[in-house]
Amino acid sequence: MDSVPDIVDAVLIFLALLSVLIWSVAISKYITFHRNAKHDRDFLTLFSKTKSIQDLLNMMGSKQSRLARVAQAGIDELTSWKHLANAVAPDDKREMLFHSLKQQAQIEQARMENGLSILASVGSTAPFIGLFGTVWGIMNALKNITAMGSASLDVVAGPIGEALIATAIGIATAVPAVLAYNYFLRKVRLSAATMDNFASAFHLLVLKSRIKND
Repeated sequence: MDSVPDIVDAVLIFLALLSVLIWSVAISKYITFHRNAKHDRDFLTLFSKTKSIQDLLNMMGSKQSRLARVAQAGIDELTSWKHLANAVAPDDKREMLFHSLKQQAQIEQARMENGLSILASVGSTAPFIGLFGTVWGIMNALKNITAMGSASLDVVAGPIGEALIATAIGIATAVPAVLAYNYFLRKVRLSAATMDNFASAFHLLVLKSRIKND
């Protein structure tokens, strides 16, 4: 039994599985981003009403947003200062606070980027996998022509058809993966900018609280 058609079929099945994978990742990421964006908006609405760190502490509760976790990192850093007394200069404390906020923001960004490498990998490799199926289909067609001594349509139509299907499915798998990757990458960058802006707003709130307490 000729194994070439089996290889083409295996390529088609593999591409179909990749298509299912990228759609699963894309849908999952979309739901996660939508939920996180809502939590962040709700948190920012409450944060905009705070006038001091104490107000922020009172509204934190069990907030689930990414910004709440960044704020909690800042609060934890401020709490650690109680053990430092005056041993650390104010400028150094500001650097320590920014470092804590930035570190948590980077952790949140890394979480957002989970799964994007799958979309990027499928988007870049699926067309070549389809091309691999195309090459094997053409090889099968050439073997049939040699074996039958004929280049009639009946001899080459099946293998060439399989070859074209492999190419088409490869492209059809890659395009959604690339589009989804670009879409979510833009979301990650916007979220990262939002967290950077929030870190600055948190630091300003700390300064206002210190001025009030002085």
